[in-house]
Amino acid sequence: MTEQLSSRRAIALVARREFDVQVRKKSFLISNAIVLLVIVGGIVAFSLFSGGDGDTERTPVGVVGTTALGDTITAVGDQLGTPVDVRTLTDADDARAQVENGTVDVAVVPGQAGAVTAITKEEVTGGLKTVLDTAVATQAQNDALTAEGVDPATVAGAAAGATVTVEALDPPDEDRGQRLALSFVAVILLYTQIITFGMYVAMGVVEEKSSRVVELLLSTVRPLQLLWGKVLGIGAVGLVQLAAYGAAGLIAGTATGVLTVTGAAVGVFVSTLGWFVLGYAFFAVLYAAGGSMVSRQEDVNSTTMPLLIVILAMFFAAFSSIDNPAGTLPTVLSWIPPFSAILMPLRIAAGVAEPVQIVGTIVLMILATLLLAVVAAKVYQRSILRIGRTVSWKEALGR
Repeated sequence: MTEQLSSRRAIALVARREFDVQVRKKSFLISNAIVLLVIVGGIVAFSLFSGGDGDTERTPVGVVGTTALGDTITAVGDQLGTPVDVRTLTDADDARAQVENGTVDVAVVPGQAGAVTAITKEEVTGGLKTVLDTAVATQAQNDALTAEGVDPATVAGAAAGATVTVEALDPPDEDRGQRLALSFVAVILLYTQIITFGMYVAMGVVEEKSSRVVELLLSTVRPLQLLWGKVLGIGAVGLVQLAAYGAAGLIAGTATGVLTVTGAAVGVFVSTLGWFVLGYAFFAVLYAAGGSMVSRQEDVNSTTMPLLIVILAMFFAAFSSIDNPAGTLPTVLSWIPPFSAILMPLRIAAGVAEPVQIVGTIVLMILATLLLAVVAAKVYQRSILRIGRTVSWKEALGR
């Protein structure tokens, strides 16, 4: 029991050291401050320039004389999504003057038998033309009903119930756009975080090995304690950084109204953090093993290149599946570690992942990570004290 507690304490001390070294770097603090400002600033800028859900500007329309036609134009404009600001004019001369000086875009002058004249500088086009045509026809109908002793309001009330209700067998997802955006963000963040902090582990191992610091450390702690302490400490930095990015995006997006699917966004945020832990653990032990096989930082790529290729394959598989996360390829690959680490958050964000699949892929990912951890620990123990030439995989894995 004493040996077990001592081992845990040694791992905790190494992890704390790695965490402190990373977060106290000026480059780390400055770069993260810049990224957080870019995230918040980008969301705020998008909310300002995307138009939002603010009131649509009303088109100024002048109407000579009658207020009934003006009321009808206003009601029809609101109904058709082309709101207008009706202004009362005295006569046709006043109408021409108001159009000439730009006070109104169009001036409507009633004529005989319900006919009207629309005065404008050039022409009346688009939605405004539809509003005027509909309003004039509606007003003429109301006038005819009134002349026959029929209350137009009664007719309108009776017609209001004659509506068509649409029953869609496969209704569109109104939040699909935001879900796709969340999927894209999750893929990018996981890809960059796994590569970045995996390389941090490898470079840290090489730095300690090349400077002979590792020999001093191993006089106090065992190789596996040093390995797991480094993996846990650097991983904690990556998790904190990812949480800060996600929290900043969630708060800014919710506050500005850019993000409306708050529940889905929180779910994606939590799942991304969880899958980062699994994906990072899977690759970090392998990066540590790769770093232990070389004595110079410029040689790290020679032993970690296969890991980079696998991560790139994961990224491209996820990126190509963003538009169709429920397809056969992403569904199958999401069961295969380490592809699960990127594809499952993508499918969760899209709302197509079943609970059974989520639990099943987590279990498979943990088992695969534990298996590789045993192999990586063996490589690390055999290579970490071999200074000089690069240790081959055959030597590192040999009996």
